Amino acid sequence: MEHFSSGPWTLIIAYAVAVIGSLIGLSCMARARAETKTGAKVLWTVFGAFAIGGIAIWLMHFIAMLGFDIPGSVIKYDAGLTALSAVVAVVVVGIGLSLVTLVRFSKTRLVIAGVLAGSGVAGMHYMGMGAIRFKGAIMYDELLVVLSVVIAIVAATAAFWFTLVVRTAAAGVAAGLIMGVAVTGMHYTGMAAVVVATDTDLPAPQGMSVFDLVFPVFVTSGLVVAVLLWMLFTASNDPFAEPARSKA
Repeated sequence: MEHFSSGPWTLIIAYAVAVIGSLIGLSCMARARAETKTGAKVLWTVFGAFAIGGIAIWLMHFIAMLGFDIPGSVIKYDAGLTALSAVVAVVVVGIGLSLVTLVRFSKTRLVIAGVLAGSGVAGMHYMGMGAIRFKGAIMYDELLVVLSVVIAIVAATAAFWFTLVVRTAAAGVAAGLIMGVAVTGMHYTGMAAVVVATDTDLPAPQGMSVFDLVFPVFVTSGLVVAVLLWMLFTASNDPFAEPARSKA
């Protein structure tokens, strides 16, 4: 079993995607908190969920999976389960974000949001792994699985906390870089837990190759990133400015 069968570029690109998605997501969340109208808050929260859940987490996962290989085995993916894992990532992260952007902040809500989103991220990862089809089975080191879930929860909580304390563009970039490390760290910790057992007597796997899955999503995500960046840059307010406060 190999995790870098195509060289280190899969790790580099996966980390870059995680950072870009995190940066855009943080900016969207800051924008949501700065808005005074509920509709605008909801819209920016949804954008943040797509940026963090869909790009920083889900797309990063499958780019990293381009380097996953089982020598002598053909690997395919169940397209339906893979798509469902993307939905889970976006929806669960979105619910977590809403506890930070749409309601009054409290430490309890922050922890709940982090646990919820982190568990969702881990669930997405293992659901995506469950979509793998090859002549054999995947098993896991339970201790490393637990560690990967803890990393996901800490990373999600930190991401939400960053939206409350980041006040400058430089701090936002630093937060995105840190989040990128946390997200990719969770992924490769989960991958380190993988143990495979091959069985050549099983029928040939059915499904799509990981490249066939990733390439169209990568192109679509590029368009989404372009649109979100355009919206952020053309919006009138600084996304890292202090949230507006209503007059008493």
